[in-house]
Amino acid sequence: MINANSWTYAEEFIAEDEVLTAARARADEVGVVSIGAGGGTALRFLAAALEARAVVEIGTGTGVSGLWLLRGMRPDGVLTTVDVEAEHQRLAREGYNDEGVPQQRVRTIAGAALDVLPRLTDGHYDLVFADGDKREYGAYLSEAMRLLRPGGVVAFDNALWHDRVADSSVRDDETVAIRDLVDQIRTDDQLVPALLPVGDGLLVAKKVWVAD
Repeated sequence: MINANSWTYAEEFIAEDEVLTAARARADEVGVVSIGAGGGTALRFLAAALEARAVVEIGTGTGVSGLWLLRGMRPDGVLTTVDVEAEHQRLAREGYNDEGVPQQRVRTIAGAALDVLPRLTDGHYDLVFADGDKREYGAYLSEAMRLLRPGGVVAFDNALWHDRVADSSVRDDETVAIRDLVDQIRTDDQLVPALLPVGDGLLVAKKVWVAD
């Protein structure tokens, strides 16, 4: 069993620089809880391993997770990021500018995820990352399965949800939705899943190739 010191050591394995620190400070100012450094490092790794050219992010926040994703993506990759709060996306663009990300590499779409995602192209994306409304996680998975190419990966932040998911006595709507998502992904033959104990839990799954 990992102890608190080892968990902290792992979370801080890759230190955040001034660009990420500033983006995280903007998140604190507007009450956004961003993915932690450990989860961000995992996202960067996934994007790099996939050589991701096209990524969807559900929940822009102030750009912390987007910066991690962009750092792992191909230099010509495009991040499509969706958030209901246009002001948060404006703050996120400050971080992208600080990073020197060309404007054409980030497509920000303001709107509810379940209104926006159906308009995106089927089978076009290498990675879908979700950090939006926990009660909609199941619906995000359905959209991700349509959006991902075979071999693509879907990732969900807060998969442990402050230790609530593992506690069967906790039955609030958000916890139950995440718990149902974990069960659904674990039993889906089209997915190869893993639940990573980084940050507040990162649930990842690869969409497998299915013979015609």
